[in-house]
Amino acid sequence: MALIRLGFGRQHLCLLRRRSFLLSKLIAVVFAALLFCEFLIYYLVIFRCDWPEVKTPAHNSGQETLKAMFLADTHLLGEIRGHWLDKLRREWQMERAFQTALWLLQPEVVFILGDIFDEGKWSSPQAWADDVERFQKIFRHPRHVLLKVVAGNHDIGFHYHFVMVNSVALEGDGCNLCSEAEAEIIDISHKLNCSREQEHHSSRCIDEQPLPASAPVLLQHFPLYRRSDANCSGDDAAPLEERDIPFKERYDALSREASQKLLWWLRPRLVLSGHTHSACEVLHGAGTMEISVPSFSWRNRNNPSFIMGMLTPTEYALAKCYLPYENTVLATYCVAIGFLVVLMLAHFKLLASPLLFGWNLLRKLKTT
Repeated sequence: MALIRLGFGRQHLCLLRRRSFLLSKLIAVVFAALLFCEFLIYYLVIFRCDWPEVKTPAHNSGQETLKAMFLADTHLLGEIRGHWLDKLRREWQMERAFQTALWLLQPEVVFILGDIFDEGKWSSPQAWADDVERFQKIFRHPRHVLLKVVAGNHDIGFHYHFVMVNSVALEGDGCNLCSEAEAEIIDISHKLNCSREQEHHSSRCIDEQPLPASAPVLLQHFPLYRRSDANCSGDDAAPLEERDIPFKERYDALSREASQKLLWWLRPRLVLSGHTHSACEVLHGAGTMEISVPSFSWRNRNNPSFIMGMLTPTEYALAKCYLPYENTVLATYCVAIGFLVVLMLAHFKLLASPLLFGWNLLRKLKTT
């Protein structure tokens, strides 16, 4: 009787060990999948991004080079639209991507080209405060890194050869905000003209504090006027079925009139904009290049990205850094789930070994 009890006890202990071993393997697979998809993949993908080289190196010309990151359309969800799980997932993705990019790339300044929030025009004061707090957490940064939000702050500013325009205020309908924005742009235009070499001795510029004598980089949310995205190309351009859809002035892009004013008043060497959620390169007027920066959120794209820029007072070089494809993350999770199923089936002996399966298959083929 004692021997029977001892045998039963050993069998029970062996069963417990097998179950514990199975549980350990399941936990290990789940942990590995989470570690890769939620942390490591951002480092592996962004590590491949390199800062571009400026045509005229700063150490040869004596010019200081600035490392700048440009991203757009984060669209943080509020309390009205979107499921809480979608909100949690997208914000975690953007936080991991942004913090990883800061750590690996070490930019000096980061510009976000508008549409920070998805529900700003509907938010209550408390909801707006909550959204701002979440934004500050997701896009936290060291003190030595400058973060500038281009649109949504109802401001026009000038910083290190950048002109930041609240393009939402350029409707041209005479509203107070629009009038103030246009007046400030004219004022900056006057200062830039006074700083250009040919106008140093103008009587209009005697009392002006000169700005750096270089063409500025124009940063705004709405793109300058263009008919459509028909001439845009690349992996992150608009889908083919959407490229020929005409743009509506003051909705999809700035009006033709506002665009001409900005180009004439500011004479920028480069324009960076957002809003369309897709990439595009457009050449305006006398050779002014505009880059539309794709959305930084996986809610808007399967392949988000941001722009890396090396800038001097006279030159610039740009490169694009792609973030992990969401399809890759989902496929990795599917593989992990499949592996978990195989482990469980093998544990309960519901899955024959590959060798036994192959032997049985060969026997059946021989008998037929």
